[in-house]
Amino acid sequence: MIKYMRHMVIFSHIVETGGISATATKLRLSKSVISQQLKSLENELGVSLLNRSTRQQVLTPAGQSFYQHCKQVNEIALHAWENAREAQQLALGSIRINAPNALMEPIVAPAIGRLVERHEGITPTLISDDRRVDLIKDEIDLAIRVGEMTSCDYKQRKLGHFKDVLCASPGYIEKHNITSQLLSGSNTKHPELNYVSNSWQGAHIQHTLSHKITKDSIKLSFTANRLCNSLPAVIAMAKAGSGLALIPDFIFNKHRQGLTEVLPDFECKAVPIFAVHAFANTLPTLVRLSIDAIKQEIANLELSGD
Repeated sequence: MIKYMRHMVIFSHIVETGGISATATKLRLSKSVISQQLKSLENELGVSLLNRSTRQQVLTPAGQSFYQHCKQVNEIALHAWENAREAQQLALGSIRINAPNALMEPIVAPAIGRLVERHEGITPTLISDDRRVDLIKDEIDLAIRVGEMTSCDYKQRKLGHFKDVLCASPGYIEKHNITSQLLSGSNTKHPELNYVSNSWQGAHIQHTLSHKITKDSIKLSFTANRLCNSLPAVIAMAKAGSGLALIPDFIFNKHRQGLTEVLPDFECKAVPIFAVHAFANTLPTLVRLSIDAIKQEIANLELSGD
């Protein structure tokens, strides 16, 4: 029966438009297709639904009863279609968003918080995780990721970028007499300096920086001997004078009283930020609004320098 649902809808159109030709025009199908659909339906039911002549069509008693049910099917389908389209235009429902720990608190959470304040019908679930989760398996609607993206089955949109800053507390810099000349000299390995690393960096650290004017590049190597599994812990350790650390610029700017850039004439390569999702065609409204909100939050950080 399910395979004849389309036939039933077409039959209701034939009755309501008054004929096969009008139905063909309305549905943008050929008259032969409409006629074949009606014939197949009557053959499957084993009854005649319409008595047709060159001037008019009249429902048979069986056709009259059958039409009432087909009309209900058509109305239910139309209602479901319109509801889906309406929901697509409204900011209603749940959304699960994943982002690295470094981006969740300063960017994603405030962006989605402001979005929810404007659209109270949104129910977000924010998931901080430095692992690249499986969007399908973990039921993630939107993931925010950093770094160049390899080709994959997911859709991605670049939202902005940031640059990491190599920094340390003023006291640590003074204690170890750290200067730009020391770090940028011919010896790029600095085993005597302590380094506070995040877990994703590992123990063997290497950074490439470029001079802001000449664009000459230098490579620095360190061995991490202070290990943390979160960016707030890295910041706290660095501010306490435990060693050098690499921190995103938009976060470093908020800690300038406790941290100092150790190579102010050099800069790290820009790190792109991407929105990643698994929706192939039309993007759900909640996902689109969330992406726009996060992109705006990144733009605000870049413009304000906060």
